[in-house]
Amino acid sequence: MSSPASTADIPGTPVLSVSPVLLPAPGRAGDLQVRISAPVTGGDLPVILLSHGLGFSNNLSSLNGYAPLANFWAAQGFVVIQPTHLDSRTLDPGPTAPGAYPHWRTRAEDMTRILDRLDAIEADVPQLAGRIDHSRVAVAGHSMGGHTASLLLGARLTDPDDGTEVDLAEPRITAGVLLAAPGRGGDALTDFTVEHYPFFLTTDFSTMTTPALVVAGDKDDSAFLTTAGPDWHADPYALSPGPKSLLTLFGAEHGLGGVSGYDVAETTDENPERVAALARLTAAYLRSELHTGDPAWQSARDALAAAPDPLGRVESK
Repeated sequence: MSSPASTADIPGTPVLSVSPVLLPAPGRAGDLQVRISAPVTGGDLPVILLSHGLGFSNNLSSLNGYAPLANFWAAQGFVVIQPTHLDSRTLDPGPTAPGAYPHWRTRAEDMTRILDRLDAIEADVPQLAGRIDHSRVAVAGHSMGGHTASLLLGARLTDPDDGTEVDLAEPRITAGVLLAAPGRGGDALTDFTVEHYPFFLTTDFSTMTTPALVVAGDKDDSAFLTTAGPDWHADPYALSPGPKSLLTLFGAEHGLGGVSGYDVAETTDENPERVAALARLTAAYLRSELHTGDPAWQSARDALAAAPDPLGRVESK
């Protein structure tokens, strides 16, 4: 797939971005802060809920991260809503706060809360009034955000605190994109992961029935989390029922070229061309999933396969 040097080179509608929009959240350790990005024109706009990952930077794990994706998706006609989850370093409520870090449950609940309050969001951002299509909703997430997205798409786990099976599937979400998401548990996990992320042990993708695009870098070994190598990040595709697609990005590490922010030091595989291709492919996938009959995804796949030096490959089931 031939791609421009960066997402800034791809034509799109000018974007407005408003933050923070505060959503009252009784019972949560603080109101929910979100960023809303949308094209300045157009109606019947589908929604993408974008869940941030974790990391050492203060603001990438918040509503201020993931601009390379959020800006592009909004320019292509989506309303992108980015919450600041309770495990964001910008909040750092501490290990004794309710649902202490990492907030695997409250992250998914944040997304459901947003969908419950889409009318309030339109009221708080008058430029969006009457322009959102509440019936077309997707979720996307990177790294820990990919785990959040997988739960909303139907994956389950056993709560390590009380042993109950947890089902956080959100039926209003009809498509998803998992970016460098965690894979299976059990013996695929390192001792570090078992100690710090015990909820990963019981991840079950067999119930993740909602259509999704799984994106994995073939150099993303995430060695501190898994002993399974880069294939671990393809588990949400391999271990879930269809319809699913897997986009494997050649040479990509955990940052997938730099999706978490522009020119961030955490990106070990900086590659603007890769980010541009990823942004275009994910937008095409979601457009086709949310608009029946739209050929964007097939066209994007054909272009990727026909490129003389493709940045990745796609398979589907």
